[in-house]
Amino acid sequence: MKFLLPAMAATLALAGCSGSSPSNKQSQPEALVSLATARSGGVASTEQVYGAVERNAETQYNLVAPVEATVQRIAAPGGTAVSSGDLVVALTPSPTTHAQMTQASAGAATAQQAYERAKRLRADGLASDADVESARSAAANALAAKRALSTQTKQLALRAPGAGYVQTISATPGDLIGSGTTVATISRKGSLRARFGISPALLARLSRSAGVTLQTNGGEASRTVPIVAVDPAVDPQTRLASLYVRLPSTAGIETGQVLSGQVALEQVDSGTTVPYDALLDDGGQPYVYVVKNGVAHRHDVTVGAANDKRVAITKGVSTGDKVVTAGGTGVEDGMKVRTK
Repeated sequence: MKFLLPAMAATLALAGCSGSSPSNKQSQPEALVSLATARSGGVASTEQVYGAVERNAETQYNLVAPVEATVQRIAAPGGTAVSSGDLVVALTPSPTTHAQMTQASAGAATAQQAYERAKRLRADGLASDADVESARSAAANALAAKRALSTQTKQLALRAPGAGYVQTISATPGDLIGSGTTVATISRKGSLRARFGISPALLARLSRSAGVTLQTNGGEASRTVPIVAVDPAVDPQTRLASLYVRLPSTAGIETGQVLSGQVALEQVDSGTTVPYDALLDDGGQPYVYVVKNGVAHRHDVTVGAANDKRVAITKGVSTGDKVVTAGGTGVEDGMKVRTK
């Protein structure tokens, strides 16, 4: 036993020295993050909207066959620039139209003869005033029908009513075209109108004065155009209300082109804002990490207007605070951080 005690004492002493060695202490975890400074400024909530340039009387001319006719010649094929009065398509009356013209002429002549006969009979006391009036009305109607058909057959040279370019030609020479059929469409020069769909629930928050910021194919903003009308009626197919904007002729946009853009919903002119990437969520509770002296602290926040770049913070962050914008998902409250 006398020999064991000194050995045990030595062993305990060594164990004590080993447990207090700084080199064996577990190092505190440290996260690698990116930081940004909360700043004072304005921010607007935005909503993505989609639409197209409308095809209607404001954006195009429709050249219509006034009677049944045959396409004789296409003077201005699709894509041709035209001025007011330029010939686009030449038509000739169809055999049916020729027959109708002959019939209308004969009908007008017969009705006029009947009217003259009714007047003679009235003079002889063999017809009443009502008989004469009926014959007169029939003659007038027959003559009006003849003149209308004659006028229509003189309008078979379909000309551009205004400047633009021929968008479509729906027939070829020799085709038989029915009365009222659109033979050609001309996109008008000047401003165009586009329609965008928007959720009806967002109309009350819409900032009409901010307009619609159009986006290019790459998603970049190109120009902002004014909102000229809002239609709250819901489209039965899309279940969306409508925004109408005016597009300047210099926009380089064509009739029927599909468009995308953003509209402002809420505008905050001043307050504390942080990058949208700084915002995190815990079961519906938004929060950010504020870094002070190299340590991250969780701050639950109340958010205001927001878009895809910045968000307004109405409670929880002060202007000048350093907030984590990247790497926040690997951070815990009270954790040391270092910047990338």
